[in-house]
Amino acid sequence: MKRRKFIQVSQLPLASGMTAPWIWTPARAQADGPGSIVDTTSGLIQGYISDGVEVFRGVPYGEATYGANRFMPPQEKRPWTGVRLATVHGTRSPQPYRPMIPEIGDALTGSGAMGEDNLKLNVWTSSARPGDNKPVFIWFHGGGFRTGSGNSPFFDGEQLARYHDMVVVTVTHRLNALGFMYLADAPDSRYSESSNMGMQDILLALKWVNQNIENFGGNPNNVTIGGQSGGGGKSSILQGMPEARGLFHKAVVMATIIETAVTALEPEEAVHARDILLNRLGLSLNNLERLHDMPFEVLIRAMGAQAGGGPDDGDIALRFVPVKDDRILQFHPFSPQASPISTDIPLILGSNETEGVPYGNPNDKFWESEPGNMSELLAEITRSHRISENEARELIDLYRRNRPNASYADLALYMQADIRATSRSAEIIAEAKLRQGTAPVYMYYFNWNSPVRYGKLRSMHCMEVPFFFDNIDKTDFMTGRGREQYRLSWDMAQAWSAYTHTGNPSHDGIGQWAEYELPDRATMIFGNNTRMVNDPYSDERIATEEIIASWDAE
Repeated sequence: MKRRKFIQVSQLPLASGMTAPWIWTPARAQADGPGSIVDTTSGLIQGYISDGVEVFRGVPYGEATYGANRFMPPQEKRPWTGVRLATVHGTRSPQPYRPMIPEIGDALTGSGAMGEDNLKLNVWTSSARPGDNKPVFIWFHGGGFRTGSGNSPFFDGEQLARYHDMVVVTVTHRLNALGFMYLADAPDSRYSESSNMGMQDILLALKWVNQNIENFGGNPNNVTIGGQSGGGGKSSILQGMPEARGLFHKAVVMATIIETAVTALEPEEAVHARDILLNRLGLSLNNLERLHDMPFEVLIRAMGAQAGGGPDDGDIALRFVPVKDDRILQFHPFSPQASPISTDIPLILGSNETEGVPYGNPNDKFWESEPGNMSELLAEITRSHRISENEARELIDLYRRNRPNASYADLALYMQADIRATSRSAEIIAEAKLRQGTAPVYMYYFNWNSPVRYGKLRSMHCMEVPFFFDNIDKTDFMTGRGREQYRLSWDMAQAWSAYTHTGNPSHDGIGQWAEYELPDRATMIFGNNTRMVNDPYSDERIATEEIIASWDAE
């Protein structure tokens, strides 16, 4: 296979000569205080110093999106005079309430006020000096395209900046109908560019980084984008947007779903969701002016489930996602093939072993009881996999051979994870990228189990994020703390660092991370025994693919 040549590394120096954190003594004490004054395209900003790291929070990259600007393409932030303080988070994008287990709670969606002056980003850097040429890592939050915030403690970039030698940026943008209602076919020509507004926000943030990040010590010609879950979808969607080309050079797509990472909506699907919402609001394409005046709370409430029980009366917030509009988004990212504008973009892909733990439903029966015997496990698998009891028994026997010490509940979670879109998407994207044959793919599989809540969380969706950010101290409510956690966190964050520097995530702590190619399917297992494995659990993968194919044939 002919392939673009990428720098290979086996070792990356630690920033400031630091050694690994499980053996360091506490970092040098440095009082927090005012940070550097940095010039941006809109004016001067000043953040603060946190133990040697320059932190800039709530930096505006666009104008407010309420009133006449609602449902319109974002506008660059107008210049201000004087020095603007950048020491507190901006508001979250308006979003519906999302129930979650307390071990995640606001850590995923962020906390604080919501509002429509939310086109803000956060920056962490160890030195806000032009010419330092540090690699830049831009992170897009999860929460699908309906909830979330770049202000989550999961995504705090302080550790990556301090110990892993990169400039970190997190972004807040418009969500749900406020960011993704399709109005481009409205009779009023003002709405001709009113689609994918949330992705247009992200595009504007990328342009801001390109124009300004050098003054924060970053290199605009070495930018890695990444995200997990919905954030992974955003990282994928950008690879189908021609205007984004050249604004990033590497990508990370973690545990995302097929429908918003492999493909986007077709316009007719976006129109259907739009028409349901307009009907609920008593509006049509001919009187959209009222949309600009109503409180955003009314729009959020209208997306929720409605009384009546009809086919269109359910919660429709999840229907407002990117649409292939042939203008902003011209290509499905990875279907029927990888987007032609992303040919030179390396990828890191992966998911967690127990993606199916119901973190988003605190009332799920799982939290009270788990399958405790073969009969209960059979009942669960026949239901979830839509197969006969005999087929379920054969599948369970296969998983049991590979994992002889697993409990009945463990087996249920492994099997459920394998049919979830957050696990399957990595394989689909990887194979599409390999057919393109021009840039490397690196695959991971995260199987470390949290001890929190007596181990019930296992390696649930989102569990890997604090490790890649080296943020165990800020997220011990989910990960716990211990030598094991810190060691794994260091190894994973250093892989991020190596990748942002060179395009190859290998480093001394984990050894050579081999490229993912067929038929070997080399995968880095991150856990208590971090190692490279070719096609892990291949027989389980093949069996699951056959089951999913049978669903498609129904």
